[in-house]
Amino acid sequence: RIGEDGFGFKFAMKTLAGGRIGIAAQALGIAAGAYELALTYSKQRKAFGTEIANHQAIALKLADMHTKIQAARHLVYQAACDKDSHNDYDLSGAMAKLYASEVAMETAVEAVQIHGGNGFVKEYHVERLMRDAKITQIYEGSNQIQRNEIGMMITKELAAKGSG
Repeated sequence: RIGEDGFGFKFAMKTLAGGRIGIAAQALGIAAGAYELALTYSKQRKAFGTEIANHQAIALKLADMHTKIQAARHLVYQAACDKDSHNDYDLSGAMAKLYASEVAMETAVEAVQIHGGNGFVKEYHVERLMRDAKITQIYEGSNQIQRNEIGMMITKELAAKGSG
């Protein structure tokens, strides 16, 4: 036996918390890749005499994608910074994993939409990114589990502040 009673469980949970930061970073990369492919395609594909990037519907999608990716990037960097600084990263890691994986899925779906029928053609790669994005919502604790854990952590934090 290594360590005291309960050490194994605590160690496993800390390993999961660190792994979530890696999943968040993976999701961020998927989202950024899907966005770049959609942006490039929207500047090349023409409809009604102009690039589809000039159509408001597509421009709004690209704006939302870019904004959410930047927000996800900040959460991922914060979690990584917390871990590197030896601060508690359970909450920041869970939030980063939750948000970045949701942004990856949303961005990949929008990238497929921007590509239209080509979104399902393998040579455009966005269909693969959509599948890759989905798994980031599932492993290292599903997003439902992340929400539950975040809720418990912030409730516990609030209770600790109220009792002091």
